[in-house]
Amino acid sequence: AQLADWDERDRSQTAIVEELNPPLQEIPGSRTNARGRGTLSFGGGGEGIEVALTGAEYAEIFESAQALASAIDTQSTILSNAEISYQPTQPQLSVRVDRQRASDLGVDLGDLALTLRAMVGGDDLVDLNVGDQAVPIFLTAQAVAITSPNDLRNLYVRGAGDALIPLSSVTVIEEQGIAAELDRTEQRRAIEVSANIAAGTPLRDAVVEIERLAGEAVAPDIDMLLQGDAESLEETSNDLLLTYLFALVIVFLVLVAQFESLTSALVVLLTVPFALAAAVFALFLSGVSLNIYSQIGLVMLIGLMAKNGILMVEFADQLRHQGRNVREAAEEAAAIRLRPIAMTLISTVLGAVPLILAGGAGAEARQSIGWVIFGGLGLAGVFTLFLTPVIYLAVARFGKPRSVDLARLREEIDEVDEDMTMAPA
Repeated sequence: AQLADWDERDRSQTAIVEELNPPLQEIPGSRTNARGRGTLSFGGGGEGIEVALTGAEYAEIFESAQALASAIDTQSTILSNAEISYQPTQPQLSVRVDRQRASDLGVDLGDLALTLRAMVGGDDLVDLNVGDQAVPIFLTAQAVAITSPNDLRNLYVRGAGDALIPLSSVTVIEEQGIAAELDRTEQRRAIEVSANIAAGTPLRDAVVEIERLAGEAVAPDIDMLLQGDAESLEETSNDLLLTYLFALVIVFLVLVAQFESLTSALVVLLTVPFALAAAVFALFLSGVSLNIYSQIGLVMLIGLMAKNGILMVEFADQLRHQGRNVREAAEEAAAIRLRPIAMTLISTVLGAVPLILAGGAGAEARQSIGWVIFGGLGLAGVFTLFLTPVIYLAVARFGKPRSVDLARLREEIDEVDEDMTMAPA
């Protein structure tokens, strides 16, 4: 069902779902529950988790699916309302032929199949062309009405010596329940199990929980595959780390090209991990999950922290080019660059406050980015102002200032000029 616009209701989607579930679960003879769909990927927060159990036979998979659903409902505090996609409740008549007895009685299996088709649903024999139309011809039995399994047992087929053999003599007719649909995942027989995630629970915790329950309840020969957002989370976990690593490498290469020094670029880069740690800590304190929006904020944070480090390191390098030692350059750069760094830091942090205080539809997305910027830059500002000079003092001593290289280049040019002047014409 589609909810009313945010301005027209005073309750969130999660609150509505929690209110609907108790009366739905009290409906006799049914398994019904409400489930919301949020806008934050990988964030949990009342959405569902889906897994697919695969194996050789549906009956074996169904037993494991029932065991997993029971474990979710009775043993988990963050997962609830387990549902199984496979429900063998559709009635079906199964006619199993005793081939050995049919052979002994001289019953032809083709005649037996034709009799069943004609008596139950009719047999499409041929199409009769009348003018420009094709009219199908069906072979049906109108004298006998098949209304129960006993009517099938009383049918006769021709056997050896034109004897009429009752169908009950060569077949076993059973009434059983089957599933309306048979699912497959990765070309294997599969049954899906889904469950609700408690509000505020990260999807990663839900994945760990269902893997734990599956290890206890699912048979060893049954495999479990994550589906939906859980599958995407599993696939993108390594990609996310690779994205951050790639961003750090790009920043490092740009800094090396800008500073023309490995040590100066390394000083700036070493401040970035502290900002990422501060941002994750801010997300933890605020209760915001690591979703797709907060991940985007973390990538932005890498560039913002590198900018603050550049302001200090670039000025310290200029002081070293003027002849100051590493310690003097670090101390003077920290003192002089304090104001511009603080101004840019405070303006960026305060700019994230409206995102944190945002309300209405889609507020979760804005709050995720806001907490990353506010917490990451706010807490990491201490590292920029105090830790960057310390890192510069420890690392920059291994590099040479550009003035030394220029002086050496001038000396080499002067020596070449003197040699050319002293050489005989």
